[in-house]
Amino acid sequence: MVIAYVMVKAHTGEADRLKSAIEGLDGVVEAHIVAGDVDLIAKVEVDSPAHVKDIAATHIQEIDGVEGTQTYIAMD
Repeated sequence: MVIAYVMVKAHTGEADRLKSAIEGLDGVVEAHIVAGDVDLIAKVEVDSPAHVKDIAATHIQEIDGVEGTQTYIAMD
């Protein structure tokens, strides 16, 4: 099992809608609106690093209102 955290930067006023859209993606187990440099953090649990890439680089970044993402894969 691969666990990763995807940091999501959102357009102003889009965080609530994006949280719902991200939570609906297969492999996303949690999503939270946060304060700081990013607007949301999504926890992803999947079978492979390639699947993490698919979720972050394809599915999340394709959602209208997402400005960008950064992905961190857990090492423990």
